[in-house]
Amino acid sequence: MTTYQGGRRAAPPRRRSRWFLAGGLVAGSLVAGAAGLTGVAAVAADRDLPAASDTPSLALRADDHSADRGRADAVEDRDHAREEQRGGKPGGRPGRPGQGPHAEVAVPCDSAKLISALVRANAEGGAHLRLASKCTYELTHAFQQPDEYDGGIRDAREAADSAENPGDAEAPPRNPQHDRAGLPVIYHPISIRGEGATIVRGVHAEAFRFFTVRDGGELTLSDVVLRNGLSAAEGGSIHVVHGASAVVERTTIVDSTSLSAEGGGGGIFNDGHLVVTGSTFVDNHAAGTKGKGGGLLNGGVLSLETSQFRGNSAVAYGGGFANYRGAAEVHSSTFAGNNAAQGGGVASFSARTRVADTKVLGNTAQTGGGIANSDALIFLRGLEVRDNTATGNGGGISTFQGLVPLDDSVVSGNTARGSGGGIHAQKSNLLLRHSEVDRNHAVGAASTGGGVFASLGQVSLYSSRITGNVAIVKPGGLFVDKARVKVDDETDIIDNEPTNCEGSRVPVANCFR
Repeated sequence: MTTYQGGRRAAPPRRRSRWFLAGGLVAGSLVAGAAGLTGVAAVAADRDLPAASDTPSLALRADDHSADRGRADAVEDRDHAREEQRGGKPGGRPGRPGQGPHAEVAVPCDSAKLISALVRANAEGGAHLRLASKCTYELTHAFQQPDEYDGGIRDAREAADSAENPGDAEAPPRNPQHDRAGLPVIYHPISIRGEGATIVRGVHAEAFRFFTVRDGGELTLSDVVLRNGLSAAEGGSIHVVHGASAVVERTTIVDSTSLSAEGGGGGIFNDGHLVVTGSTFVDNHAAGTKGKGGGLLNGGVLSLETSQFRGNSAVAYGGGFANYRGAAEVHSSTFAGNNAAQGGGVASFSARTRVADTKVLGNTAQTGGGIANSDALIFLRGLEVRDNTATGNGGGISTFQGLVPLDDSVVSGNTARGSGGGIHAQKSNLLLRHSEVDRNHAVGAASTGGGVFASLGQVSLYSSRITGNVAIVKPGGLFVDKARVKVDDETDIIDNEPTNCEGSRVPVANCFR
């Protein structure tokens, strides 16, 4: 998917640069990491974003005449004075909540008052809201309002996607009745400080998510619990549409479901710009026939940090998190006990994904018990991929037609009933650098490659260890078929059963027995 920077109205310069920074960090670093890799770096061209240092053109016109510069300075001084009078900070920087043009508004413990506050926030071009501490705001029906979204950007984006991916043109048209929210649509910069409050959909209520952030809208949500969201479309609790942005901090999303047949995002679906930090996704589900991303589905630009994904599921792929045609960076997070057909913990399909300093533990899938990668680039660094299970191939990691650099990581204790107890790579470029693949098992009657199974691609091992892995059919360490293989002399392939590399259809240098 492509991303769009504009909106129905211009955001304040400083807030806009914040989103440029988030988008540029993700897309830029992924593109840089892919430089020099044939057929991979080019796909990032559609996500070129302005640099974080970009400022309004008023400050960039070095060739202006002196009179123009004088007028510009006068306008800038006037704007600074007005901002200071409103309680904000010079230079377009808004003050803290409670300062500036939108003072923080306390919302009583009443669902109707929360809805009214959001209606007023949209009418006034934004707001800072503070919920009542520990309050439960129960929503019993979808909020009825005319959709002010003109559709122009959506139509252009969907036309571009259909041209790029012709199969999408066959998808059924969207039903607006499925795209309901229990709270007013976010059209402007609105922050909600939860103070430990819960927003819940009533047990017998119709299907609706909580938040829809439309093009040009900016939602900042913190310290709140979202429970029991249910959407017939994407995003069981939150949907960030193409051209919108959101920040989700210290938020728990639990028991939410997307019923979208082709989409998903049981907790959140992001098609714009999204930053998630310190948040928890528990028991969310992408339950449609091809549901993706039980906890979170990304199709835009995503930064995800210090978050937990537990007990989520998807029918198709990405039980915890799925990146589909998007750009995503994941740091210092945990994916545990999630389930999907492919990629029980994490899935990257037709996407660019970077995962670092993250634990992928005890997830299950048919393919890729921990992580699944397909037609995609996924960088893995500082990972613990442990105790995951696949009923087919790739107990820890599975990749098909992908590029997978695995650095400074451990793949251990995973099980596959097919081949590749630790890692299964087909038509892929797999690079292991300073990593360990140990004590994995391929336990089916015809299973081979207890540590690593690679076919029809390339596998390269540098300063790594493949040890203590077990397969029913030899070799237990490294199996290579119709693929190029490179093993440097700093790599150890030892103590695997029934053999280390004997039985591989391609000879493996620096591997004995």
